[in-house]
Amino acid sequence: MRPVAPADALASLLQICGIAAAQIPAGLEARMALWRDYLASRRILLLLDDAAGSEQIQPLLPGAGENLVLITSRRHLTALEDATTISLDTLPAQDADELLARLAARPGLKASDPAMTKIARLCGRLPLAIAMLGRQLRHHPAWTPADLAADLAAARDRLELMQAENLSVAAAFDLSYQDLTVEVQRLFRCLGLHPGTTVDAYAAAALAGIGPDEARSGLDALYEQHLLTEPARGRYRFHDLIRERARALAGADQESGRREELERLLAYYQHTAAIAEGLLARRTRTRPSLAHPAVPPAAAPSMAERPQALAWVRTERANILACLDHAARTGQLTRAVALTAGIAALLRHDGPWTDAITRHTAAAEAAAQLGDRLSEASALYEVGTMRRLTGDYHGAAKALGAALSISEDLGDHPGQANALCELGTMRRQTGDYEGAAKALESAIGIYNDTGDRLGEADAFQQLGTVRHAIGDSRGAIEAYETALGISQDAGDSLGQADALRQLAAIDENIQRGAKALEVTLGIYSDLGHRPGQATNLCYLGMLKRMIGDYQGAAKALEKALALCRDLCDRGGEVQSLNELGMLHQARGDLERASELHQKALDLSREIASPWDEAHALAGLGRCALEAGRIAEAQADFQQAHAIFQRIGDRAGGQTDVLNDMAKLHRVRGDLDQAGALHRQALDLAQEIDNPREEAHALAGLGRCALEAGRIAEAQAHLRQALTIFQQMDAAEASILAAELDAISWPEPNDRAR
Repeated sequence: MRPVAPADALASLLQICGIAAAQIPAGLEARMALWRDYLASRRILLLLDDAAGSEQIQPLLPGAGENLVLITSRRHLTALEDATTISLDTLPAQDADELLARLAARPGLKASDPAMTKIARLCGRLPLAIAMLGRQLRHHPAWTPADLAADLAAARDRLELMQAENLSVAAAFDLSYQDLTVEVQRLFRCLGLHPGTTVDAYAAAALAGIGPDEARSGLDALYEQHLLTEPARGRYRFHDLIRERARALAGADQESGRREELERLLAYYQHTAAIAEGLLARRTRTRPSLAHPAVPPAAAPSMAERPQALAWVRTERANILACLDHAARTGQLTRAVALTAGIAALLRHDGPWTDAITRHTAAAEAAAQLGDRLSEASALYEVGTMRRLTGDYHGAAKALGAALSISEDLGDHPGQANALCELGTMRRQTGDYEGAAKALESAIGIYNDTGDRLGEADAFQQLGTVRHAIGDSRGAIEAYETALGISQDAGDSLGQADALRQLAAIDENIQRGAKALEVTLGIYSDLGHRPGQATNLCYLGMLKRMIGDYQGAAKALEKALALCRDLCDRGGEVQSLNELGMLHQARGDLERASELHQKALDLSREIASPWDEAHALAGLGRCALEAGRIAEAQADFQQAHAIFQRIGDRAGGQTDVLNDMAKLHRVRGDLDQAGALHRQALDLAQEIDNPREEAHALAGLGRCALEAGRIAEAQAHLRQALTIFQQMDAAEASILAAELDAISWPEPNDRAR
């Protein structure tokens, strides 16, 4: 169907206005002049429907006068001046349901009927599609909405059902399709094969086997015809129904051609994801020789640095996973294993970790089926890492042990070192410090032998954390400084910043540690490393809270929270929320503190992070205790303690909640139970060398003794706690000093004198 020529359109308009055909001049310019002269003294609303382009519309526009023109088009008429553009989206859910019910015009049929809602949803809430089906319901009294909804859901091509008389949604879409060149029509059909949701010029080029410039031009042509939307610059999306039409049209192409197009797309994602993974991974891995390696695409986005890689893989995440699922569903196991490996760093960073476990487990099983033991070990390593992050330490040990065994059998030294390093981290978190140190020292030896300097630096950082946990502060500092030196030699600014942050975090003087974190924050900022900035800000906010700088703490933590949300770092978001909750509790705003801890609790359960869940519960318990809701506080503390015990966390979580539970019993007047819990917390804090919790336990014992009337014992415990807090430059020091000053009883020696 050819668009109406402007001269012919003007002739029709002039005739509609009552001008005789004999008086209508020949030629476009003369007709334009007559039309504008006619409109100059009038006020009319002119509707120009389904405009083909700006060049068709320009001659029809009024010159002077107070006229309003409403133009509809399947294209973006960007050349029209002084025009207000309104792009119509799909209908809101309620509006779509009500439109369907109104067009069906049946007695007793309501928009709230579940079947009506389902029909509107299956129509993609497109007004045209809803109109087609509304008319069908109206003219077929024997049909029920449930019947039509079932037919629509079961249809292979929903568009075939959305028709009334000679009108159909498919026909409406085809009007735009027929206006395309042969090359763009082919691109449209190719895009219908894409398993994902959005596409850029590189992926479109891979699909169609063309260059990115040609693909970009084709995508723009489809956008101009409203066959694609552009939700973000350079990224295009089909409406669901238009995608179905594209797939239906592609079905008429040769099967071999469709296979080749999809093969090129999968190869593109496999190749580019592998490049991104290489930039994001911090540890070297031995890559298997794939039976079907990805052929490098003709063009791919430039990725020279980690931020570019992270941005690309985050943008393409849904597409890569969709391609992975397609490969697995169609029995392309080698491709599925490779695509899973290509997105490993992102799954590790962004989660959800439970989904990552499922995908890496499937990859390990597929690799085993293929006899690809290197890929199997790599996938098992990822399973172990994810299980550790979710608190499933038993499952983590099993997967990592299997990965280590395969790597040893194959003589894969990088694989051995990586599995040992991760085992060391897992053992530290379960309190097996001896086993952790042994695994990490073995990993360090292999990293050193193979020249993997970044892996060696990471292992030394983990070893430093182990040494700090067992009270070997000197050894911890030595390990962190070694990691720092390696990172400096390797020119790894990120590793340097990480090591400096660890050194600042273990500084017993909190004020000094906070100042050091200000320095590392500057390094992360200079590097443009936003995840490092977020982590650093969270640490900084925590330390500023501890020294009583609540304003500085709030500023740092709010920035950390915003960064984590912007980065989609849900684990970091939970920690920031919990830290903000503790800050607001310290400032006396218990209501706001409880809200923040509740948000942290909900999110930690959503991402399956038991460690964060326990800390959120402990925070809620502290708020409830201060508010006098004793039973609620006790329930929260018991849940938190049970989680810490279940996951084997001895590195601070248990001591913290033990002191909280002791305080609760002291408030209830059960001084014996309170004292027993404080002593349990004290023993554990001393065992793991946690001076802060040691001081809290001592202060708690002092307060229990004071309430029991044992003044000398109270003074002794409180002075011990005060000394530790003063050494740390902690805000609690001034509180304890005031408590000691308030005790009026003289020392025993004073009484003797």
